[in-house]
Amino acid sequence: MIDPAQILIDAVSVGGLYALTALGIGLIFSVMRLANFAHAELVTVAAYMLFAFSGSPVAVAILVAIAAAVLLALATERIAFRPLRGADSATLLISSFAVSMFLQKLLVFLVGSRPKALDPLPALSRTVSIGSLQVSALKLVTIVVCLTLLAALTAFLKWTRFGLQMRASAENFTMSRLLGVRANAVIAIAFGLSGLLAAVVAVLFAAQSGFVQPRFGVQIVIIAFVATVIGGLGNLFGAAVGGFFVGVVTILLQAFLPAELRPFREAFLFVIVIAILLFRPQGLFPARNLKERV
Repeated sequence: MIDPAQILIDAVSVGGLYALTALGIGLIFSVMRLANFAHAELVTVAAYMLFAFSGSPVAVAILVAIAAAVLLALATERIAFRPLRGADSATLLISSFAVSMFLQKLLVFLVGSRPKALDPLPALSRTVSIGSLQVSALKLVTIVVCLTLLAALTAFLKWTRFGLQMRASAENFTMSRLLGVRANAVIAIAFGLSGLLAAVVAVLFAAQSGFVQPRFGVQIVIIAFVATVIGGLGNLFGAAVGGFFVGVVTILLQAFLPAELRPFREAFLFVIVIAILLFRPQGLFPARNLKERV
């Protein structure tokens, strides 16, 4: 018999990872109108840094992974996207694909294409008893970390100077610049935050999957893009809601689909996404001034 409490915990755990990934994507889109497909490689590089420092204390490995993802995000913004800031959306999109492919092939060249075993959080492999329910400690930590980061990001956007500037830029970048907002600083902070979120996702996702390979971040980022579109491109609240929605739907499909159809879970998910977009083509929470870009 399916336990509703277990389904809820699984749904919030998976949805939290999708929400954090969708927010990393949404932060960049909100200020640059750039769908950054290279976000997947931020997740992958952070996971490889966890592997490289797997013999070190866990805190050290996580800090190195975060630093690597943030620095890589800032480097891609400075080298690949800032020179093209005045280009059209198609050019920026192609640039993000080029950065993604370059980093993937570079990783294959440097570390090979074979998956490598990785368990960055071995202490969380045990189960925790909550009444009659046996829950993975990793899932509980994932829920706590995701909700904490979502709350922290909300506080940052609402009550800090740079957060207010990012929100203003997402609404109307041209007016924000006229009022004194520094475009380079706001965009760099957005990329830095996306790198931080990517690293956290890498730690939690690697602990769940148990391996890393050059396309490690691709699948979760593709699903997160779907979540961003469902929530509403350019709307950070919508991106988070979309992430949790996709997580809930994914777990429900896994729980209630017949066993022979579960391998096709993503196909059913995308059918649901298409149905939603037929009625809400701009997403559940469409952003204002969506056509405006830096």
